[in-house]
Amino acid sequence: MYRRIDYQITEPAPGLLVKQYLKAKGYTGQSMIQLKKRPDFVLVNGSPAHMTCRLRDGDSLTVHISEETSSEKILPVQLPLEILYEDPDLMIINKAAGMPIHPSMNNRDNSVANALAWYFRQQDVPFVFRCINRLDRDTSGLTIIAKHFVSAGMLSAMLTADNPFPSGPADFIGSKQDFRHKGIRRQYLAIVRGSVIPPAGVITAPLSRMPGSVIERRVDFETGERAVTHYHVLEEKNGHSLVSLELETGRTHQIRIHMKYLGFPLIGDYLYNPDTEYIGRQALHAHRLTFLHPISGQQMDFTAPLPADMQKVLTP
Repeated sequence: MYRRIDYQITEPAPGLLVKQYLKAKGYTGQSMIQLKKRPDFVLVNGSPAHMTCRLRDGDSLTVHISEETSSEKILPVQLPLEILYEDPDLMIINKAAGMPIHPSMNNRDNSVANALAWYFRQQDVPFVFRCINRLDRDTSGLTIIAKHFVSAGMLSAMLTADNPFPSGPADFIGSKQDFRHKGIRRQYLAIVRGSVIPPAGVITAPLSRMPGSVIERRVDFETGERAVTHYHVLEEKNGHSLVSLELETGRTHQIRIHMKYLGFPLIGDYLYNPDTEYIGRQALHAHRLTFLHPISGQQMDFTAPLPADMQKVLTP
């Protein structure tokens, strides 16, 4: 994987060191360590430069990103893969329910990683698999793939950035665009039985691992990690509610546990609510992602429609 990024130094950047300038652009410390490994990875006015080089007005700064090896333990497999967007820095995948993100001991050849390994091998392009927002196997919807270590570092930092919800989740859910933040905003759609009361609110309940389990989580106000979910009922049909949820934090199984804590667990959830009358997997879909592109700063907004199995639950 190869990528060249060019910057033109203008006010107020002159006087900064290269490492200070790149940090201001969102480069992580780990990314800069990688860039220092070869003298031709960072150039100022076409010549190799150290991270301590001081930039001047009018300078051109070039970053070369080169990865010559692929993820060794990921077997390339030809699998269906819905790519909604791709550029030199990232990809947006609409993941099907039932497909894990990563291979595992008991499932080495049926994951998003396997499919992407095949996709890039067909192009004869080295590719290291880096998924930014990992979805559970049975959760469908949007996930971000970073195409090199610089965008991976930036996107990972954006995912964990504080999200103060300056205009409230309802504005985000109903608006065309809302980019007044530096993080990645994630909207999910879920289905529960009955009428959710109250129909909108914020669930603040810390989460921790369930004792004796490597998979399950629980609400734990003593030792749990901070977890906050904003929710809003969109519609009620066929005895079920379609709920829009936005993550302020991103803990494992956060939505699934928070909705159960509220008293309205997701239908089809084999771990927390094995109610499979209408659907055979947790009725959860990563519906929308909005963020600023880590390299270009462009506004990015992606949506994936509700999949057929969830639509069927709401159909009388």
